[in-house]
Amino acid sequence: MTNFTNVGTVNGGTVRFHGSAPAAIPAMDAAGIASGGAFLVSELEKRDPLMRKPLSSVTYPRDIPVETGGGWVDYVSAMSVAYGLTGGSGSAPVQAGGANGLPVIQANVDKGMYKAHVFAVALRVMFQDLQRANFVGRSLDQLLTDGVRLAYDKHNDQNVYVGLEEYGSTGLVNNPNVTAAAVADGAKGTGNWSDKTPAEILADINAAITATWAQADYDLSALPNHILLPYEEYTHILNTPVTELAGKSIYDYVMENNLSTKNGGSLFIGATHWCKGAGSGGTDRMVVYVNHPRFVKLDELVPMSRMMSAPNVEQVCYDTAYMANVSEAQILYPQTITYWDGIGGDL
Repeated sequence: MTNFTNVGTVNGGTVRFHGSAPAAIPAMDAAGIASGGAFLVSELEKRDPLMRKPLSSVTYPRDIPVETGGGWVDYVSAMSVAYGLTGGSGSAPVQAGGANGLPVIQANVDKGMYKAHVFAVALRVMFQDLQRANFVGRSLDQLLTDGVRLAYDKHNDQNVYVGLEEYGSTGLVNNPNVTAAAVADGAKGTGNWSDKTPAEILADINAAITATWAQADYDLSALPNHILLPYEEYTHILNTPVTELAGKSIYDYVMENNLSTKNGGSLFIGATHWCKGAGSGGTDRMVVYVNHPRFVKLDELVPMSRMMSAPNVEQVCYDTAYMANVSEAQILYPQTITYWDGIGGDL
């Protein structure tokens, strides 16, 4: 039989505890609930002030230089020049006695065009919601502004890595002008890194760096310094030791012995989910390139800004427009980037 302890009255109702104090559970009779006592009891709560926002990640600022400025334009142009010398640069410029002609240098100037597009979203705050937000001490406008920023970052993440298919643009991971190849099979007859030895994985990375650098005529400024991997392969090389007795991971082994580091450069290896399944036949892709504004970049021609805000009497709200102007991912030297498929997934 439950014991009830009467501890007092609220607005004519009675508040009782089930059981004996101090471990008693508060309860109310019908009169207490009807008189508003239930509302008073419901306020006995600890309010967590943290607003939990959606889980998300964007990595594009890490993997491509972003240049700001330029205005509201439709295209971004980039000039390039190629040189030619009559007879080539070997023996042709050597002048023998009695020679009466000099080889002529020529320049071929070309202009590359890259698309730009406008990002625009509207933020609407209803008047009554704005007033309600004042009671809880939160800024509804700031809350929605954070949502606009998240949408803009996720838009740019897709724009940089794979482009916008509806508008015919591509990105770092799927540009059709980039050379794509499959990594060599390991001793187990597969290219999957999960089945390869640390030496075989290092060989894949050095072969990719060498092939990319060779396409740039071994220009030291074009020595690849950036590699993108899916998270699965990235985690594998981080967690797998070189040997059972060694405290060094495959990642450490690769960072110490890769071609870029040995030639005075630096190498970054990072993960992005856009490489997962991006290769031929849905396999995982490794992207090797030079991360420098001379070779790849994104133009944020007009940074995302609050353009205008006005009351809307018909809808009883405040409307705000946010806009930006950004370019597609610009791969200015396609020969300085390569794709390597088959490091994971099934062929």
